[in-house]
Amino acid sequence: MFIKQLYTGCISEAAYYIESNGAAAIIDPIRDIDAYLALAKERNAQIQYIFETHFHADFVSGHLDLAAATGATIVYGPSTVTKYPVHVAKDLEIFKLGNISIQVLHTPGHTLESSCYLLKDEEGNNKAIFTGDTLFVGDVGRPDLAQKSNEITMNDLAGMLYDSLQEKIIPLADDVVVYPAHGAGSSCGKNLGADSFSTIGVQKASNYALQAESKEAFIKAVTEGLNAPPAYFPINASINKEGYTSLDSILANSMQPLLINDFKEKIADNAIILDTRHPDQFMQGFVPGAINIGLNGRFAEWAGTLLPFTQPIILITEIGAEKESIIRLSRVGIDNVVGYLSGGFEAWQTAGESIDMIIDVEADELAMDIPFDENLVIVDVRRETEYANDHVKEAINIPLDQLTDPGSMVNLDDHHNIYIHCASGYRSVIAASMIKRQGIHNIRNVVGGIEAIKGLPEKFEFEKETAALN
Repeated sequence: MFIKQLYTGCISEAAYYIESNGAAAIIDPIRDIDAYLALAKERNAQIQYIFETHFHADFVSGHLDLAAATGATIVYGPSTVTKYPVHVAKDLEIFKLGNISIQVLHTPGHTLESSCYLLKDEEGNNKAIFTGDTLFVGDVGRPDLAQKSNEITMNDLAGMLYDSLQEKIIPLADDVVVYPAHGAGSSCGKNLGADSFSTIGVQKASNYALQAESKEAFIKAVTEGLNAPPAYFPINASINKEGYTSLDSILANSMQPLLINDFKEKIADNAIILDTRHPDQFMQGFVPGAINIGLNGRFAEWAGTLLPFTQPIILITEIGAEKESIIRLSRVGIDNVVGYLSGGFEAWQTAGESIDMIIDVEADELAMDIPFDENLVIVDVRRETEYANDHVKEAINIPLDQLTDPGSMVNLDDHHNIYIHCASGYRSVIAASMIKRQGIHNIRNVVGGIEAIKGLPEKFEFEKETAALN
């Protein structure tokens, strides 16, 4: 028996390769499937099953392309309805895989079709459980994503999740390994732990949600303090349910090198310019109107949150990163890239085209300016919960995910000296590029974000829990 976790950091997603005696299964594959095919080829195994724990909302699954490439059967849990062929498993149904077996445990709560997969070894002993978004390390799946108006409420789903955990998960032996679908940073839970796997015993002892003394207490615990889910979640869930165009077709359509004049024509046709270079490079110069979401951070998540799914997108990347940028956009269903600037930003600059810049400032420079500049405005683009916990006195909060709404910037004007920061610098550059795109240009990015600011406690005043700007 062989198990390998394949973790994708920018979306905090864990897929799994399981193999016994030449037969393999993949659990929760992402859209770019080459790693699974390569592993099976390396190990001389045949992928027979693709097990999906639920309709994922935070990424587009690779189940359709992987099934087409291997002939494997796609398996979902009870109550699943799709527009493509799948095996809808019964609760407790068992699938043989070489000399081992995988049992379906229907665990509704995160979604109605949510299921876990219990791995049994050659002797029939329970060895591991692949819990999807039902149980994470230190958390459980949020119960607000599959609610349907008054028909199925968040509390209804939380109650289902409690029953699923009590009936299917908690009775398992303490040494059964827990392999969840997500790790720290995922928006599919409230506060996932740093580890990417655990055991039933450790989770019983340490997971806050499993400490609840009653169903009512559990519902209260898991529904309080939830941030609004990213806007792209329902789009991805629908894509996973309805089906999608193959990634090979997306690449064929998107990998189109554009000369400068062609690139400018796309801009005139209302294409979004997405610059995926490192923020440090972007700050030194960029095509006017470009949005920077660097490949070095949580690229796919922020792209899905901030970019349109229908408006054409043209790319500026580091040379050689064009394909990677397109693939990572496709992970969240953004398939509307229509080309990239041939030669990258250097070609634009060499041709003498106009460029834009954003000024970087250190935290101590901000501290020196605060007492003397009556037009100074500090914009904190962290999440509301981060801002509420601790922020610079008189800073206003415009969370990055709200910058798609022009109304969020209604109180910002070019006569302000705007200093933008986040936690460490990645989100603030995205925000600065988006605000610039709205015609507000007097912007400075605080290098190092709140972490750098807190490194100068004698120069700043801090406060907690005041109202956000919007």
